[in-house]
Amino acid sequence: MSKSDLPTLLIVEDDEGLQRQLKWAYEGYEIVIAGDRKEAIELLRAHEPKVVTLDLGLPPDPDGVTEGFATLEEILALQPDTKVIVASGHGARESALKAIALGAYDFYRKPVDIDELGHIVKRAFHLHDIEDENRRLESAAGDDQTVLGNIVSASPEMLKVAHTIERVASADVSVMLLGASGTGKELLAKAVHDQSPRKDGNFIAINCAAIPENLLEAELFGYERGAFTGAVKTTEGKIELAQGGTLFLDEVGDIPLPLQVKLLRFLQERVIERIGGRKPIDVDTRIVCATHRDLDAMTAEGSFREDLYYRLAEIVVPIPPLAQRTGDAVLLARYFVSKYAKDLNRNLKGLAPDAVDAVDAYSWPGNVRELENRIKRAVIMADGKHVTAGDLDLQGGAEEDSETTINLRAAREVADRKAIHQALTRTENNISGAAKLLGISRPTLYDLMKQYKLSA
Repeated sequence: MSKSDLPTLLIVEDDEGLQRQLKWAYEGYEIVIAGDRKEAIELLRAHEPKVVTLDLGLPPDPDGVTEGFATLEEILALQPDTKVIVASGHGARESALKAIALGAYDFYRKPVDIDELGHIVKRAFHLHDIEDENRRLESAAGDDQTVLGNIVSASPEMLKVAHTIERVASADVSVMLLGASGTGKELLAKAVHDQSPRKDGNFIAINCAAIPENLLEAELFGYERGAFTGAVKTTEGKIELAQGGTLFLDEVGDIPLPLQVKLLRFLQERVIERIGGRKPIDVDTRIVCATHRDLDAMTAEGSFREDLYYRLAEIVVPIPPLAQRTGDAVLLARYFVSKYAKDLNRNLKGLAPDAVDAVDAYSWPGNVRELENRIKRAVIMADGKHVTAGDLDLQGGAEEDSETTINLRAAREVADRKAIHQALTRTENNISGAAKLLGISRPTLYDLMKQYKLSA
């Protein structure tokens, strides 16, 4: 191996005798040495070392620690993943506590024991390589497990939904998304738009449940100046704004009956009239709608028009709740930790093992929205390098199924598939790790994956 292929170790030390001693003490590394903060930062930028040993007593404060701590902070600001091993003889305990609090990997008290420090350095390189590989795997997982451009999932249940969306997007038909609150219906509606020939047009969304009944008609159809008190100018409605694009009606089940009649007329004739207007306006837009309500029951009881239902539901796509999306809770949790750690400038490494277990066990009644909110709060509140179950405030486990599957073979296959998928998700598709987690051998896991047509 050439010297340029060796991992770089930066030694920051102002004692020339100790510099020489440390330089020749380690084999298997490319050693670069700095005697002060300025030189250390220059070498850090030039070589991007994985590990740094840092003497806190640097000039112009060789008998103190202020310059050393300033160097530590600057190193970690420039390269947060660098493992910095701090050494000092000044107030060792207090310095150690402060160094670790600032993000140092480890602390060593002078006088230096070369052999012992060598073990610490070797362990730091090993940990850096493991974290590098984990980041690479997480990045690859993020690329492979994003469907429809912006929806993170690897569960068979959501992949089936994604396949349906891709199939129906190109057909200019009305699509109804059925699912509980927080399952990502607006994201899927946007995916229908983005995959369709109308993708260059506007995507206009309106939440029908969030707007008072007496204002909803004006929001949808617009109004002419002077049509009612406060109508000081002519205003286009959401339907008109969606000309050439897609109109997304969220919580369509909350539209009142009188307005359902007017919406039905638009769907039949593709013509609207603004409130207070007399001029018909042709509108060419695609309708995608969503609801968490049982529209079949509502049509039966007369609170939702059957003819409107059939106009809106040319294609119906059920969206499974998060609890039924195998492995997605952990996958999404990792995604949100990464996202919000970056957005909120928090130096977090990911989920702690107890957080993975808690996320996987919890039933998520609020679905993806609840998961995202908990993760965002946990990223803000976390004290350590990883988000823990305590940070997530999760103590409860998954609720037991209330129904018993009669067919034993089918139940066993469902259980096997779920366990394998969860193990692969937890170990980030590492076959050896998944097999160990499941308590089986690698060949047995490969055989089961082949039997159930699963892939890592």
